Amino acid sequence: MAARKVAAKSNTSKEDLLSYYREMLLIRRFEEKAGQLYGMGLIGGFCHLYIGQEAVVVGLEAAAEEGDKRITSYRDHGHMLACGMDPKGVMAELTGREGGLSKGKGGSMHMFSKDRHFYGGHGIVGAQVPLGAGLAFADKYK
Repeated sequence: MAARKVAAKSNTSKEDLLSYYREMLLIRRFEEKAGQLYGMGLIGGFCHLYIGQEAVVVGLEAAAEEGDKRITSYRDHGHMLACGMDPKGVMAELTGREGGLSKGKGGSMHMFSKDRHFYGGHGIVGAQVPLGAGLAFADKYK
């Protein structure tokens, strides 16, 4: 008879787990709506959705500490929502409206928030790596 493997008990509270689930659901529903709007031609340029990656960013934010900086590639909507940016502001940005987080000029890949320590999504593959290294160096230097 094979020995049964006993799962380790999680030290994460039920409230935290529900919060993580709600955050993942917000990102999924947001991205579904963004996909609809893109299909209707209401989001210009490119629109790289974060569907299927929600747990990655919610886990990242669960481990993040106050003041941690974030930078990512072109699939950045989930990151913006998970770090606390207003979904209405993110959607306004995607649709090119002045009420967007970058005044409607950044679109899907180039949003930014100094308040939330979010230093953008970058459309050039790999561009976030040297920028992230520079952010880390600046923190270490200070």
